[in-house]
Amino acid sequence: MDPHLLRTYVTVARLASFSEAARALGYTQSAVSQHIAALEQDLGAPLLTRRPVAPTAAGERLLEHAGALLLRLDAARADVVRIASAPPHGLTLATSPTALGPAALAALPPAGVTLRVLARDDVPAAVAAGAADVGLVDGLAAPSDPLRLPDVAPLTTHGVGEEPVCVLLPDAHPLARRTGLRLGDLADARWLDAPDTGLPLAQLRAAGGGHGFRPALRYDGVDVRVLTALAAAGHGLAVLPRSAATGVPGAAAVPVVEPRVVHRTELVHAGTPSGAARALVEALSAHA
Repeated sequence: MDPHLLRTYVTVARLASFSEAARALGYTQSAVSQHIAALEQDLGAPLLTRRPVAPTAAGERLLEHAGALLLRLDAARADVVRIASAPPHGLTLATSPTALGPAALAALPPAGVTLRVLARDDVPAAVAAGAADVGLVDGLAAPSDPLRLPDVAPLTTHGVGEEPVCVLLPDAHPLARRTGLRLGDLADARWLDAPDTGLPLAQLRAAGGGHGFRPALRYDGVDVRVLTALAAAGHGLAVLPRSAATGVPGAAAVPVVEPRVVHRTELVHAGTPSGAARALVEALSAHA
C-alpha cells in the first residue's frame, strides 16, 4: 500500500471533497482522483462514494488503520533523520536540576552532548519515549535505598551517588548557626515549594513524620540559583544536596541530622545503551 495514496485518501475522507483535498495537498483534482482510483484498485474495494463524498464500509475500516500507519511512518522517518543528523558518538542526557553532580559532569563526552534539564518526574518519561539516551534523576532517600521513580516503562536504574542534605535558610535566621537540624522540628516553618528544583515537600513530609511542611511560596522553575536566592531572601526554607546548598550568598546550609536521609542520584536508561551513552553508564557505575 503506497503511503502517498493513503495520505490522499485520508485527506479526501476528512474534507469530504476531492477539490478541497487537492488544494490542501497541492495536487490537481485529477491527480487526487487518480490516487483514490489507484488505491481502490490496489485493495480491490471501493473506498469512497462520490456524491456525496463519504467513506464506504471498507473505507471506514481503512480509516481505522490509517492514522496509526501514517503516524508510525512519520515516527520512523523522524527517527532515521535524527540518527543520520546526530554528531558521531552523540549523547542526549536528560537530568533534573540537582542531579548533574561533579561525577556526571566529569564523565560527559567532550563533544556531541545535548543536555536537557527537566522537571524531576519528566526525566524517566523522556528516556522511555526515546527523547533522551540516558537520564539522571534524584530525590530524598534513606542511605542505600533506591528512589521511587514514576512507573512509565521498564527502565534500568543505577545508583550513582549519595550525599548529605542541608536546610538552606537566611544568615539572619535564628537556626542558621546550628550544627545540625531535625526535620521534624521544622514541620511548621515557612517552606519553599519547588518540586522540580529542591527536594519535594512531599518527600520531606514523609521523612519528617507525615505532617506539616506547608508552602509559603511556590516556585515552578528548574533554576537552582532562583531557589537559593528565594531562600536567602527569607521567602522560605528549602532542603538541597550539600553541594547545591553550600556557598550561597546570604544563606546558611545546616545539615539534616534526623532522620538519616541522603540526596540520592540514579541513572536511568532503556534497553542496552551503546556508544557515548554506554560509556557514560559505565563511567558513572564505576564511580559509584
